[in-house]
Amino acid sequence: MRREYVFVLLAALASGCVTADTSSPTTSEKVVGEVEIGEEDPTVTTVGAPVEIPSPNWQSGLSDYLYDQEVLHTFELTISDKAFADINSDPSEEQYVEGSLTFEGETISPVGIRYKGSVGAWVGCVAGGSLFEPDGEKTCTKLSMKVKINWEDSSRTFWGVKKLQFHSMNLDPTQMHERLGYWLFRKIGVPAPRATHARLLINGNYVGLYSFVEQIDGRFVDRQFDDGDGNLYKEVWPLNHQGSARKRSEFRDALKTNEEDEVTVDHILNFSKELAAAQKSELPQIVAKWMDVDEIIRWAVVDRAIRNDDGPLHWYCFDGCNNHNFYWYEEPTTGRLHLIPWDLDSAFANIVSDANPVTPIADKWGEITNDCRPFPYGQWNIPQWSATCDPLIGTWTTFVDEREAVWAAFLEGPFSAESTGSILEQWAGQIHDATSEAAATHQDALEIEKWKAALSKLGSSLDFARANG
Repeated sequence: MRREYVFVLLAALASGCVTADTSSPTTSEKVVGEVEIGEEDPTVTTVGAPVEIPSPNWQSGLSDYLYDQEVLHTFELTISDKAFADINSDPSEEQYVEGSLTFEGETISPVGIRYKGSVGAWVGCVAGGSLFEPDGEKTCTKLSMKVKINWEDSSRTFWGVKKLQFHSMNLDPTQMHERLGYWLFRKIGVPAPRATHARLLINGNYVGLYSFVEQIDGRFVDRQFDDGDGNLYKEVWPLNHQGSARKRSEFRDALKTNEEDEVTVDHILNFSKELAAAQKSELPQIVAKWMDVDEIIRWAVVDRAIRNDDGPLHWYCFDGCNNHNFYWYEEPTTGRLHLIPWDLDSAFANIVSDANPVTPIADKWGEITNDCRPFPYGQWNIPQWSATCDPLIGTWTTFVDEREAVWAAFLEGPFSAESTGSILEQWAGQIHDATSEAAATHQDALEIEKWKAALSKLGSSLDFARANG
């Protein structure tokens, strides 16, 4: 390109005759390319034509890349010293602070950043409080984190998603519970989030290896279902533990999509009322009307095989009895409901014996203890209630033939020793170096030999589950 032409182009840019796209909210854009004297610029045709600058990958890329099972991604968060000190003073408050996210050379700013988690996330990692009411300063190197991409612009996405979830796996020495659990649900046809692993840096320092789990939100249901315009509910069961229908306000309060719209919750409310009013003999027909029976039995088979004892089958009885760690998606036209698993970090732990002092479920599938009254159970005698006493779950347990068929297919397919052994070996190879790096960097990181021993124990637990399903 002649020098005179460069000057003409620069003058045109300055005068506004030629425009460049500067709409990207990122504060650290990639340099698309420089044109040296003597070269022709392929993006320029004539003076006055727009200079075409490609959108950053984080604006145009698809979420499949983020959750690619073949890749171990690295993410970096940058937070000011003051903001970092603020959230470290009490992570359990889960307060957002402003920062930036860098991924593969591109930086997006501002984003919201906070620690996240339920009771288990803070065990041994905050200085004060108690198991069920934690508070105080951060004492662990690694804690679960959430990044809010749509911090200032509700429509902004990063590789097609609005939030990033980094789960610490501090209570999972296998580092596989979530990734394997969600993989098994998805492989058998249950709607479940994608999960892989990721390396995380904060302010240039390697924090460690995380479970990188897809957020369950509007983008998830758009991808998962033919019609993603329906309602997504979090942790509201159709009936309370007395078997009574829920109030309309309880369903509205649980909405995670359509919250700001004048949306109806009539479908799930009518399901709740029909369950509460039905005779026992009528319940199978009502369940079949509102749910895909094969899908819910597939969910139950996986849930029990991996002993997801901190999921919807565990009814903790403190102020009343309630379950948690699940979502419902409601199809907008038919109202049919789909149960979506969530928070599998405690799964797999209780397969051979009740290793976790908090989560174990006393009953096997379909069993009832203490005549449907709360009872203490586990090392800490935490009160619980038999899930089969719930009319909905109790009805699921009556689909015996369906369960046997699903179990047989599960054993021959994704839950076979060959299948789980192969995928665990692949993932272990993928995260080995990142695990070793963390152990060499932080005193409280998982030791490599303990990790390998836990993986071996997990393999034995899966063998036990296959033989005792």
